[in-house]
Amino acid sequence: MRIVRATENFSAELKEFLCAAVQRRRDDDGFRGSGGGKWRNVMDLDSDDGGNRLVCVTGGVSYLGRAIVKRLLVHGYSVRIVVDCVEEKEKVSEMEADAETASFSNMITSVVSRLTETESLIKAFEGCAGVFHTAAFVDPAGISGYSKSMAELEAKVSENVIEACTRTGSVRKCVFTSSLLACALQDNCFNDLDHSVINEESWSDEQLCINNKLWYALGKLKAEKAAWRIADSKGLKLATICPALLTGPDFFHSNSTSTLAYLKGAKEMYSNGLLATMDVNRLAKAHVRLWEGLGDKTAFGRYICFDTILSKDGAEKLAKDIGVQVEKICGNSSDSNANAEASTPSLQISDKKLLDLMSRTLRSCYHES
Repeated sequence: MRIVRATENFSAELKEFLCAAVQRRRDDDGFRGSGGGKWRNVMDLDSDDGGNRLVCVTGGVSYLGRAIVKRLLVHGYSVRIVVDCVEEKEKVSEMEADAETASFSNMITSVVSRLTETESLIKAFEGCAGVFHTAAFVDPAGISGYSKSMAELEAKVSENVIEACTRTGSVRKCVFTSSLLACALQDNCFNDLDHSVINEESWSDEQLCINNKLWYALGKLKAEKAAWRIADSKGLKLATICPALLTGPDFFHSNSTSTLAYLKGAKEMYSNGLLATMDVNRLAKAHVRLWEGLGDKTAFGRYICFDTILSKDGAEKLAKDIGVQVEKICGNSSDSNANAEASTPSLQISDKKLLDLMSRTLRSCYHES
């Protein structure tokens, strides 16, 4: 169940105003997508960066990474993509040739770096104003592609990335992709103990994740906690975003392993009103807004991000999209009789903090247009 919004129309209005504001800014500043031109976003004027508009993206060839790279290019940034092997550089070449990014090909570079090696990351980050850490890991040998060892590796890589940020002279900021699963999985979620609100102050229960073998959630939880521990101790500007299940164009084909790993424990999340989705392109916009907010001091801390909490119809559509039985997502029909859809979920999710940040941007765009 979602809280905070007065009406569901608020989301539609937000998107409409955002599109209008962007179009006005494009018109005013001479943005020409076909020619690869830039338009200035006043929210980008960050004295911390000294005008440096080169940023680094780990996992930049992933489903989410590609969307973030495209959004950064539209905002006039140059992007250095960290890839793990030479073969992944071919994916960067494909991105450069993509119709949506071809006009920005001179603003995309790539570098091969081992995410498990801090010194390698320092070299990759050198010269960049900051880092978007979106990389995640899969284990083809693990059940659902994500094993306990991958959770440990993700936490270790998080430590390496943030440590490298703090040791790279040019880097001032980092936007870190976590997950709603790092916030929402608590004892009352699985045991129906009380009514609670999941917000940016909420953290999932590590032991619960271990007991239920929710390795994807465990990896995101431990990785984000590691990031905050190092950033706080060394003074790095950090913002973390905790999105719901990623959806969007061709999402399952492009992101199947993470999708299935996310949905382990889906029945409990669904019954407690916590099974939510987030469009990949809107999530990319939120990432860039957090980056800009770190510069103008309007963004800080953690942000929960989601579009829709799944109803029975939504669960059925998701099941169809990913090719599983709907019972895998929302349980057997006999189970749901006792928890009819009209009943109140035991938990609620609040994304007020992110909505406030995004609406502040819209108001700024409106007054400056």
